[in-house]
Amino acid sequence: MSGYWPWWAGAAGLALITINYALTTDRSFGVSSAWDRVLHWRRERRLERMDEEFTDEHALAEALAAATAEHFGTSPGAPAVPPGAYGTSQPLEADAEPTVSEDIPVAGPGPAPLVTQAALLVSIFLGGLIAALTSGRFHLRFDMGPGFRDLVTADPITMLVLLFVGGVLVGFGTRLAGGCSSGHGLNGCGRLRPVSIVATAVFFGTAVAVSFLLWKVI
Repeated sequence: MSGYWPWWAGAAGLALITINYALTTDRSFGVSSAWDRVLHWRRERRLERMDEEFTDEHALAEALAAATAEHFGTSPGAPAVPPGAYGTSQPLEADAEPTVSEDIPVAGPGPAPLVTQAALLVSIFLGGLIAALTSGRFHLRFDMGPGFRDLVTADPITMLVLLFVGGVLVGFGTRLAGGCSSGHGLNGCGRLRPVSIVATAVFFGTAVAVSFLLWKVI
């Protein structure tokens, strides 16, 4: 392990990346969500175009208020409810204009632009490639190394099957937990979100237990 960064340097680097991403995009850092959006880029582009039509939040609130008033019959020109029709002696005012509050709560920011998340994925690949090239460790290989061969399997077909099943399980767990290690472990725990703290404890605890079984038991 002498050729790698010390643990504190890696932790500081991850913290700086997370803070920089949040300050730059005003959103949480997450790799699995970025990967999902890039894979479904046609759907995401349609959603982005729809969002661009409602960039004016005040105009959107007014449109929603007008549509609600029209649907429930309180818009100008709608017939008034006869007095006493519902057991009350006070008629409804049919000519009341639907008002929009000036203190309408603004929804939180949506996902980062698709091009931003695509750039994130490309940057992860390029960063790893540059690090491998500059350290002299870059070489193509088609196995998982001697540790995997000794502890799991040396058969290439079995290796591919295990990697595929493992990838499916990781994807399923990521969707089930609502985020991956970067989303929960870096952003969620950094913001002290209870669900992220629990999720991070579960997948790190599972990783420690499996590693212990592989190295000490099996």
